[in-house]
Amino acid sequence: MNTMSRKEKLLYIFYVITHPFDGFYEIRHRNRGSLPVAMLMILLFGLSFSMNRRYASFVVNSINPMYVDSRQEVIGIFVAVLLFSAANWSITCLMGGEGRFRDILTVMGYSLLPMVLTFLPATLLSQFIASDEEGIYFLIVGISIVYSALLMLVGIMVVHNYSFGKTLITIVLTFAALIIIIFIIMLLSSLVQQVYYFLDSVYTELVLRA
Repeated sequence: MNTMSRKEKLLYIFYVITHPFDGFYEIRHRNRGSLPVAMLMILLFGLSFSMNRRYASFVVNSINPMYVDSRQEVIGIFVAVLLFSAANWSITCLMGGEGRFRDILTVMGYSLLPMVLTFLPATLLSQFIASDEEGIYFLIVGISIVYSALLMLVGIMVVHNYSFGKTLITIVLTFAALIIIIFIIMLLSSLVQQVYYFLDSVYTELVLRA
């Protein structure tokens, strides 16, 4: 039974990123993870990512901030994480994975913490670096991205009780499943749109004839 307080659940994420094998194991087998905390990390990552794209100095950022919509980007990140988690869960169910959907989602959320902690300071740092010092910025951001990717890899491996090789195969198949899911969603969306237009045209014609 999980008797952790809210504060302990929030602080446990720092244990996970410093002891990923033990941390993710306890998330799966001792229920020490917190899905709300994972969702909070996804939200914070979306905000920090969007603020980085909007406010990073022109020295390191070629994106026009006028075209950055923070709400769309945060929603897009939530959707991307949910779709990836669903794709991974669908694949691992067929490959003897032990992780539940909430475990995968928790792994994804917790693994984003290095980037959450790094993107805003890097954005602030970018305001004070010269054109020949941008390597410092990209090094900091690059390390956080690599660290988060490694945490995701370890997390998926641990919660599903996979070997390293099987984990890599699973991730490749996950991206394939993700493409299929996106294709199906787009197909259904197009179909629903066509049905709507058809019913709307029928309704309009009936109203005009009446």
